Amino acid sequence: MEASARILALVKLANVGLVMIWGFAVTFVFVRVLPLAEFQAFLLLVAFGNFTISAEFGLTSIIYARLRRFWLGSDEEADGGFRLEEMGVLFLFLGLLIAGAVVLLLGALALGGLHTAMPMLFLLFFLTACLNLPALLAKRALAAIDGNFLWEGLDCARRLATIGLLAAILFGLDPRLSVALQLAISVLVIGYAIVHVHRRLNMRRSHWFAFRVGGGHVRRHYLRDIGASAALTVSDIVAYNAPYFTIAMATSDARPMLLFDFFFKMSRSLSMLVRAMVEAALPRITRAYHAGEGARVRQLLTRALGAALFFALAGSALLMLIGGWLFDKLFDGRAAIDQADLGLTALALIALSVICVSVYVQAALGRFAHLLQRSLPFLAGSLLSVPLAGAFWPDRFDLGFLGLYALTLMLAAGLHLVSLRRLVRA
Repeated sequence: MEASARILALVKLANVGLVMIWGFAVTFVFVRVLPLAEFQAFLLLVAFGNFTISAEFGLTSIIYARLRRFWLGSDEEADGGFRLEEMGVLFLFLGLLIAGAVVLLLGALALGGLHTAMPMLFLLFFLTACLNLPALLAKRALAAIDGNFLWEGLDCARRLATIGLLAAILFGLDPRLSVALQLAISVLVIGYAIVHVHRRLNMRRSHWFAFRVGGGHVRRHYLRDIGASAALTVSDIVAYNAPYFTIAMATSDARPMLLFDFFFKMSRSLSMLVRAMVEAALPRITRAYHAGEGARVRQLLTRALGAALFFALAGSALLMLIGGWLFDKLFDGRAAIDQADLGLTALALIALSVICVSVYVQAALGRFAHLLQRSLPFLAGSLLSVPLAGAFWPDRFDLGFLGLYALTLMLAAGLHLVSLRRLVRA
């Protein structure tokens, strides 16, 4: 089944469906159990969690690209090829990143930077979100060694359990207990996946703790990729998440924040669908690319773009039909969305589908420096969209912001299309 792109895509899409349900369930449940002011603080916590998850600086993508070449037998040891000790160094980095983020969160709670009457709930939820960092490493390591089906099965089980625990909150389960149980389930699933990677690569326990050897190898041979990947990740973190904070600084009205959160959820859903399709094709794309089969790469990229645009167009049409109802249900009728807002959201999603294909494919091929160049216009547009909307369209701030944000995404998509054309001609 691992060799079948169609079966793999179906399995990944099923898991994406569960991830989407989980994401909407978080909002659906917590908007009902938290007061509005607490829920706004919760959205900021979610945004901080997104920052933290993204702050692995793309290192798991680097490991995927390196480990994939190693697994396919095209890694050159003389050029500083992949070494097993790198896995331990990366886990150490992720652990320190999570610890640092938790310290920052505790400081924000203690000093009043994040106001909540439920600090334990916020802390547990944040830890659960941060576990997506080692989960991402496990997923990409398994994918690189043709273990996609194992990860998808484990993750499906994890998502089903956590969705059930979220739903149980509405029937009286203490939210803190629910989130604590979700945390424990995630630890077990990720641990099992890492043990499988350990066995499949014939690793020894010492490989996980050889930080000097692994760190030295990373420093000597991967510093350029790490720098470009880190800068790319920071750029994307800010571009996709900054409006949460710029909107909060621009207005105290909850509606613009809810509108952006709605767009963010739609974009995350689409990006997960596109990622599932691209990841199903990546084993073939990476084999063809490293074998120098340009025509095959072009064919596979065309299929991936077609599938991504199909999802985006279908999702946009559905959004125009039921977006108002979905927004109302999702946020418990606390704000409204109009057709103009929905139309701009739909345009932005279509552009985003092209960007996603380009980023996922080129990151898997290790083209981080090139992707960084393509990310900077989007970063600038994201940072400027809120202040420009406030300056020029104060009466329709939401429409002005979404319009500028959609325009930014469309321009970025054009740049990525040029990138993909050059890639297949190389």
